[in-house]
Amino acid sequence: MVKNQALPAVDADAVPDGAGSVPRLPPRHQQLIVTIYGLYGRSTGGAVPVSVLISMLDDLGVESSGVRSSVSRLKRRGVLESVKQGGVAAYRLAPNLEDVFQEGDRRIFSPRRATAADRWLLIAFSVPESQRHLRHQLRSILTRMGFGSVTPGLWIAPGNTYEDISHQLERTGLTEYVEFFKAEHLTAGDIKDKVSRWWDLPALESLYAEFIDRFAPVLARWESGDAGSRPDSDRAAFADYVQLLTQWRRLPYLDPGLPEEFLPPGWHGLTAERTFAELHRLLNGPARQHAERLLAGPGGAGAV
Repeated sequence: MVKNQALPAVDADAVPDGAGSVPRLPPRHQQLIVTIYGLYGRSTGGAVPVSVLISMLDDLGVESSGVRSSVSRLKRRGVLESVKQGGVAAYRLAPNLEDVFQEGDRRIFSPRRATAADRWLLIAFSVPESQRHLRHQLRSILTRMGFGSVTPGLWIAPGNTYEDISHQLERTGLTEYVEFFKAEHLTAGDIKDKVSRWWDLPALESLYAEFIDRFAPVLARWESGDAGSRPDSDRAAFADYVQLLTQWRRLPYLDPGLPEEFLPPGWHGLTAERTFAELHRLLNGPARQHAERLLAGPGGAGAV
């Protein structure tokens, strides 16, 4: 199990509704900023001076103009709010998002995989035709939270997902349209065949394969010891770690955490989980040291 290190549960496009689908393109500047705030901007009042944020994004190859425009967009969306920190301009996460990020910490750093003996969670919903837009919103949330579709109005996930989805639906005001059930599968037939119809496992497998292609070489580089021996190793760890977390943080939402017995042979998700856990172990400490030095330096907000 990966130990909890405050990580954003959400992407810039998903705040405050939770996780979203994983992009196949490099992360946008806003996504990197949300990751940085989730990791390093939730202590000491959560404020990060603009100058420090620019320095952090510079380590990731983002120019200052890109940082400022992305921060402005996040502010308009209600993700960030401006404050004064020691007389200098700073931004912090909107306080109403803290519970969203806390849920993300649990889901991302404490991965849970169900067992074949566990019961299922079923969600049935009914939305009046006059509010059909809420029907679309419900389906989008359930998909983003890793639920599979048994029928258009009946969705399924392992039973251990109840707390996360119930909080998500409460936050969006959709609980009144939903009924929750715990159930066992009694129908004859191989459950693996049913699971393959309820979830688009090939699409998720493809995303995991992309993650491995991107970060297996990064893991090999750090395990070899070459990267850690460089004078700027903390800075390099910070750059790799923020990229790692930005690419990874939505996959645990899309993955329902099915029992291993129900997954296809050679499921890439298990390899991806190990890759993420090992890189987290190697990079988290030196990356945090680099962030602390930036925050404690001139114009900084103090050590996190």
